[in-house]
Amino acid sequence: MTVLAGQWRRWATPLLAGTAILGLDQLTKWWASGALEDRNIDLFWTLRLHLVFNTGAAFSRGEGLGPLLSLLVLVVLVLLVRQGATTEDQVARVAVGAIVGGAIGNLADRAFRAGEGFLGGAVVDFVDLQWWPVFNLADATIVVAGGLLAWRWWGS
Repeated sequence: MTVLAGQWRRWATPLLAGTAILGLDQLTKWWASGALEDRNIDLFWTLRLHLVFNTGAAFSRGEGLGPLLSLLVLVVLVLLVRQGATTEDQVARVAVGAIVGGAIGNLADRAFRAGEGFLGGAVVDFVDLQWWPVFNLADATIVVAGGLLAWRWWGS
């Protein structure tokens, strides 16, 4: 029982981080799907909220390759969690949790939003800088947490 309690304590914060990212991501996508259906919201400078549906890879590349990329993401997630399980670095484990939460958020879009075939749905993107591809909270989290993870694992 002590080993199990130790493992729970070790992964409680990363699990909480991933769950929070997943929940916030899905909440913001739900809001964007309704509020931005027929309009854009200009915030400041070039930042606007603009609804798009991405059936491709990150940054709307690879249109129509969503199902194949989703399976690749699942493989990468398994490898990432296995690597994260070996580290004693709590920050790295939280980054792994955040990446997993963001990836599951985008995979949930592919699995449950209207589309053709297995994992054929589109990811909801809505943060538009107008000089960078449109993205969402999950995308931003994956990039930031991935950079943090790379810095912690290879920069030290």
